[in-house]
Amino acid sequence: MGDMTNSDFYSKNQRNESSHGGEFGCTMEELRSLMELRGTEAVVKIKETYGDTEAICRRLKTSPVEGLPGTTPDLEKRKQIFGQNFIPPKKPKTFLQLVWEALQDVTLIILEIAAIISLGLSFYHPPGESNEACATAQGGAEDEGEAEAGWIEGAAILLSVICVVLVTAFNDWSKEKQFRGLQSRIEQEQKFTVIRANQVVQIPVAEIVVGDIAQVKYGDLLPADGLFIQGNDLKIDESSLTGESDQVRKSVDKDPMLLSGTHVMEGSGRMLVTAVGVNSQTGIIFTLLGAGGEEEEKKDKKAKQQDGAAAMEMQPLKSAEGGDADDKKKANMHKKEKSVLQGKLTKLAVQIGKAGLVMSAITVIILVLYFTVDTFVVNKKPWLPECTPVYVQYFVKFFIIGVTVLVVAVPEGLPLAVTISLAYSVKKMMKDNNLVRHLDACETMGNATAICSDKTGTLTTNRMTVVQAYVGDVHYKEIPDPSSVNAKTMELLVNAIAINSAYTTKILPPEKEGALPRQVGNKTECGLLGFVLDLKQDYEPVRIQMPEEKLYKVYTFNSVRKSMSTVIKLPDESFRMYSKGASEIVLKKCCKILNGAGEPRVFRPRDRDEMVKKVIEPMACDGLRTICVAYRDFPNSPEPDWDNENDILNDLTCICVVGIEDPVRPEVPEAIRKCQRAGITVRMVTGDNINTARAIAIKCGIIHPGEDFLCLEGKEFNRRIRNEKGEIEQERIDKIWPKLRVLARSSPTDKHTLVKGIIDSTHTEQRQVVAVTGDGTNDGPALKKADVGFAMGIAGTDVAKEASDIILTDDNFSSIVKAVMWGRNVYDSISKFLQFQLTVNVVAVIVAFTGACITQDSPLKAVQMLWVNLIMDTFASLALATEPPTETLLLRKPYGRNKPLISRTMMKNILGHAVYQLTLIFTLLFVGEKMFQIDSGRNAPLHSPPSEHYTIIFNTFVMMQLFNEVNARKIHGERNVFDGIFRNPIFCTIVLGTFAIQIVIVQFGGKPFSCSPLQLDQWMWCIFIGLGELVWGQVIATIPTSRLKFLKEAGRLTQKEEIPEEELNEDVEEIDHAERELRRGQILWFRGLNRIQTQIEVVNTFKSGASFQGALRRQSSVTSQSQDVANLSSPSRVSLSNALSSPTSLPPAAAGQG
Repeated sequence: MGDMTNSDFYSKNQRNESSHGGEFGCTMEELRSLMELRGTEAVVKIKETYGDTEAICRRLKTSPVEGLPGTTPDLEKRKQIFGQNFIPPKKPKTFLQLVWEALQDVTLIILEIAAIISLGLSFYHPPGESNEACATAQGGAEDEGEAEAGWIEGAAILLSVICVVLVTAFNDWSKEKQFRGLQSRIEQEQKFTVIRANQVVQIPVAEIVVGDIAQVKYGDLLPADGLFIQGNDLKIDESSLTGESDQVRKSVDKDPMLLSGTHVMEGSGRMLVTAVGVNSQTGIIFTLLGAGGEEEEKKDKKAKQQDGAAAMEMQPLKSAEGGDADDKKKANMHKKEKSVLQGKLTKLAVQIGKAGLVMSAITVIILVLYFTVDTFVVNKKPWLPECTPVYVQYFVKFFIIGVTVLVVAVPEGLPLAVTISLAYSVKKMMKDNNLVRHLDACETMGNATAICSDKTGTLTTNRMTVVQAYVGDVHYKEIPDPSSVNAKTMELLVNAIAINSAYTTKILPPEKEGALPRQVGNKTECGLLGFVLDLKQDYEPVRIQMPEEKLYKVYTFNSVRKSMSTVIKLPDESFRMYSKGASEIVLKKCCKILNGAGEPRVFRPRDRDEMVKKVIEPMACDGLRTICVAYRDFPNSPEPDWDNENDILNDLTCICVVGIEDPVRPEVPEAIRKCQRAGITVRMVTGDNINTARAIAIKCGIIHPGEDFLCLEGKEFNRRIRNEKGEIEQERIDKIWPKLRVLARSSPTDKHTLVKGIIDSTHTEQRQVVAVTGDGTNDGPALKKADVGFAMGIAGTDVAKEASDIILTDDNFSSIVKAVMWGRNVYDSISKFLQFQLTVNVVAVIVAFTGACITQDSPLKAVQMLWVNLIMDTFASLALATEPPTETLLLRKPYGRNKPLISRTMMKNILGHAVYQLTLIFTLLFVGEKMFQIDSGRNAPLHSPPSEHYTIIFNTFVMMQLFNEVNARKIHGERNVFDGIFRNPIFCTIVLGTFAIQIVIVQFGGKPFSCSPLQLDQWMWCIFIGLGELVWGQVIATIPTSRLKFLKEAGRLTQKEEIPEEELNEDVEEIDHAERELRRGQILWFRGLNRIQTQIEVVNTFKSGASFQGALRRQSSVTSQSQDVANLSSPSRVSLSNALSSPTSLPPAAAGQG
């Protein structure tokens, strides 16, 4: 099914409709067109065609209360007729496409051309070949067989190019496979609540069928289209489809249309599913964007011609196809979202690339000049026409040497190392309960300097239990004995808790004997229901007597009200309202309280203050959340104005106040200690009372008594950061955040303000990198704004997951510490690889360059260089990028944004080892033949056989690299480089494998590798010199870095580069031609990285029941709260939603910036 294109999908469904039309009372087409209507139009259409939603339920053979029967044949039939709730993903790139993309690399293209010319020339034997007059260095050693072998070098270069391309393509392919796996894992995790056979069950989103009755609640991302049947206060954020940021209120009689991909921002209810998969509104949009099938792509092309503006806006979504034009555009667009590491790497690679280009050009020029001067000036030979091909052959040889220098100089292993390191980390992080949604988040986490964490569920277990209560004028320190509570009060209390809580919240018997009862639904409500059970009462009969349909009016909980109220109609036609909520808020609205006899007595502000002092504060100081339960009776006539909340939620009678304990997770204090030791400040941001928050912060170790820190409430925080006009001022935030540890009673906006304030602060010399955890819908803006957003996998709402970068599958704070460890590890892995790679590069370039200038021929031949550079780079990046992290990573401070990639210590190591290697190689080059009593290999003619002399140089060079690879495992100047080497089997395999291949190359490589077999004693010498690397490494480690002030650091991101606007201008104006070519090369090298990002975006986009949000990667879910368009990841993505809703008009923001 997955491989079917959408066109097959449609035709198949159409066929089925004609045959099954009579099975159900309405066809898929009818329902699809119904879902395209909005608001009143839809209501009218439903009335005219069907009568009401109940009638549609009957036609679809489902019951609004009991749901579908859930039998397999019925579900299968529905899937056949109405389709599955699944959008077929885009076909992955084939291996051949990936090979073709890997071939686009500039350096490889140059090499291919040079190799082909060299091949062509070797088959062409000019008449002048035997002519003595032609060539100077042509004498001596050349016999017939050797001249025939001239083609080998060209062929070998081509072969090694093929090798490299295959390795790169294979890496990309396995990476793509991993992401598809990751994606399907994310999809399987997405479940939704439906009613089947009168049972509430959670099923994977892909299993939802037309006719299902789904329960929607605050924070859900709707997985299919449907009609709203019943519910209260349902508000939906439809910005992902319409671009309108206002929340839309849904009601059965005004606007019952619920659309897939939209977010529930408030309230709850039930919906009848009417369209799934490709027939839902989001599905239709994806089909337009060419999610499946070639037919769609054709349509797409037509659409593009029709409205260029809208198509231009859609461009980013198509960039997954990796068109060249796209990458050029990307270069100019310069996403602000480029991760810190990528920024530093791009910069470094450009610098190295420039240097390499210059070196290779100089090499070629020197070689050509020397040859021409020597031949035509010194030896005064005329240029004979028949000699031309011979000379051309020389020039091609020089050109190949030049290209080889370039190839060695450019670290194309870099992007590969980053890719491998990130992909490997992401895979391993799954085991540590971190599901990474955006790759670069993993590496940003290593730089984190601050974590703003929620309290409930992250730092605490989120298993609420009532441990203290104040009922009937008595403060009970443990659960009261049921007999000591007045019967009237008891009845009110049980009713108030049972009715005024979501009916989806239940306490179920434990799964295993002796375990705790299972809590389902809202955890605070579970705690209250548990309290009812502890009082030996039962809430079920109350709910059966007063089913959800009979509730007269419900005021659902939201972050403004901080309370929930339910109105019911009593048998005598009067109304009663039950309320519960944060104690200090609900008590302010109480004017009576039930006494010991269950009679209401007057409750004055004076009494309230006393109660706060005597009851609420002591509870809060024990770290308990205090909840007040109250009620109010209304007469039946005149009926109160229910929309006037201020009047309704007043004059309450307090029934009781309970203290709910939410114990701190046992592993949290240790995790927080690790964070603090690693230089990361943990702050707690919670909606709870300040005393509760402070008590829990002390238990967790976020604050230590006696320290200088701040605990603020949201109100006070806002008062301090705003000026007289009520505007937020950065200077004021800067005065507060460094000491702030706990922010209590905070609204989602406060959280966003705090995160933004810390990120934008220039108060410290390092820019802060902030991680935020969140689970609620209202945390969306803060999660988006943060450098890394963590969403809770269990308690988190879909909206929070959508806005996040990493999902914590176990909701545990200690998993964040693991993420920090992995992030730092990625950074270190890349530094290790850099240190190794740059040593190889520096040495190889200098050897080739000097060798060429002094002896007219590079001591390391083109094919050898390719083996050293490309093959060893690729393998080494694998070996060094897969080092597992250790706890020691958490003992140092974070690197921060402007720390250079190559530290002084690393620079010392690179230069130190380069000095050792160069000294030995040049010694071997110029006096090696005397040491080993062999023929000199210098000044050999064009096609002469390989010499032992040069083979020894090549072999020694590779041995030194192998042992230096072991040195590169440590970058902070540690002594023991073998520490934990056996924990990394990949590393050991690769080092031994490279060694084995090297033996084969030297002993049997022959002419293609320009190697001649060596004796055992020569081999011993090579290995001995290589081992010297380890000893030399110890010598370097003893030199104190602090003395070497002259060493420059490299790969630093300057402050200016963090400002995207400046980058944009610089990029467009100041690139001269050569640099643009180079930049293009860089883009090709970094295409690997870009490709991953695009893949993740594309894959994200096709989530089952996909949220269209995915396509607008991280477009602010609550646009009204996003500060400004510039904060969004890139202008062209923002406007996508608008471009879809109005294809002709270009939104001003995009026009201005696009």
